Amino acid sequence: MTTTVLTPSAPATSQPDAVVGRTRRPQPRIPLTRIIGVELRKMFNTRSGFWLMASLVITNVLATAAIIVFAPDDQLTFDNFAAAIGAPMTVILPMIGILAVTSEWSQRSGLTTFTLVPHRGRVLHAKFLAATTVGVVSMFVALVVGVLGTLLGSAVAGVDPVWNVSAAHFALIVLGSVLGMLFGFMLGLVIRNSAGAIVTYFVYTLVLPPLLGLMAANQRWFADVQPWVDYSYAQRPLFEGTLTSQQWQHLAASGVVWFLLPMAVGLFVVRRAEVK
Repeated sequence: MTTTVLTPSAPATSQPDAVVGRTRRPQPRIPLTRIIGVELRKMFNTRSGFWLMASLVITNVLATAAIIVFAPDDQLTFDNFAAAIGAPMTVILPMIGILAVTSEWSQRSGLTTFTLVPHRGRVLHAKFLAATTVGVVSMFVALVVGVLGTLLGSAVAGVDPVWNVSAAHFALIVLGSVLGMLFGFMLGLVIRNSAGAIVTYFVYTLVLPPLLGLMAANQRWFADVQPWVDYSYAQRPLFEGTLTSQQWQHLAASGVVWFLLPMAVGLFVVRRAEVK
């Protein structure tokens, strides 16, 4: 019988693994211009968003056609075309401002947005600039439609075109329209629900002004206070084309109460609210 004796070999000396130092490169911050571009695309690339934007042009053309068809020859002035075009825009632009914010909650895209860009303040800043850009561009589109309507209406009626809106007046109209849009943006921040913000806006524009006007007509003390606390009332001179220094003060004071303070509250809440 053969016996095999196994001699244990010396354990191999294990050498520590080489530690490879890897330096993680800091990722560059996403440029604000790219975030603004994304927010602008989000306003247009859905079916509802596209038709909401298209409605700005469609209502401008319909209002212009209505003036040409139904207005007397002496009323075919640029001022009347601008007033007709501005009426639907005062409703549509605030809706765009509202949906620019509330879409993150109503469409449940906020979790994705705030994960890709964790700094919510930058996203809200981009939304604010995107909404302002849309408002300003929309007003210049309305200007072009109004100019074409004035020329076409004057040619059809055989009268000279009347340009009775100055550049300063147009700038005030743009300011008033953009402020209206940003008021909708503020409501979106505070309420964060599309239906609730839209209903609140219509209550503010259709229900509150008559009540405040009735109160001012019956209470002398409130008639003196109304310009300082009624934001809608203080904005009217913007569309009339002339503002005195006191009217600018009325706009600033009422804007602090109805716009800036709620905007600050909305920004505070949105930056800390849980996104689901």
